[in-house]
Amino acid sequence: MTAETRPVTVLFEADRLILELHHDSEGAYHAFPGEGGPGEGAGGGSVGVPRVALSLAEALHARIRPAGTAETVLRAWAQGAAPRGPVALVDPAAEEPVRVRAGAVVIRDGAVLLIRFTEKGDGPHYEIPGGGVEAGETLEEAALRELGEETGLAGTVGPELARVWKDGRHEHYFLVSATGEVGPPETLDNYGGTPVWVPVERLPATPLWPRRLSWRIEHWHRTGWPGRPAELADSITELGPPCGW
Repeated sequence: MTAETRPVTVLFEADRLILELHHDSEGAYHAFPGEGGPGEGAGGGSVGVPRVALSLAEALHARIRPAGTAETVLRAWAQGAAPRGPVALVDPAAEEPVRVRAGAVVIRDGAVLLIRFTEKGDGPHYEIPGGGVEAGETLEEAALRELGEETGLAGTVGPELARVWKDGRHEHYFLVSATGEVGPPETLDNYGGTPVWVPVERLPATPLWPRRLSWRIEHWHRTGWPGRPAELADSITELGPPCGW
């Protein structure tokens, strides 16, 4: 069985998820036993790597790799059916991206700037301002360019808040301090959407893509922005139901 197809071992002790603690150039991250290091011991874990036991609340804010497998485990755990034993290894971060997107999280006076889309027969859905990275651009440059094109605002890029993988897309979201006011509709290029300010406290119940990022922005706004970007897979296609995981 190859490393790409072998299942991931999911271990629990009581109500805590057992993970290995690793480090890379950006700091600490967690991995399922045997998935984060080069060698495995007799118990299935990486040799010489410490283990930690995380509650669900702790795991929701941890950097867990691979992100696709972590999403599967956290979704089931949050819904009361924590998986144990083998779970498929899914690592969308390792796939060659078909599109790279950069987005700008802009918060002003307790509201976040979103692009609102309305489709016939359906209610509205929202996206964070952003778009595809062009040749020769950095992620930060793309986030500011797209913010200007879609809303008319200029800005200064702050920390990267999250990396989200879905269907071959690699998406990077930055906290941006923006200046100016939203421009007239005829000057904007946002594919028929409308820039709107949505109170941050409403984000968990707002049909916003990325779904798994929406409630985290509200949480971070209250408790402090993360020191390192969250790493999330997001297979959610129905944006209406709230997501707390």
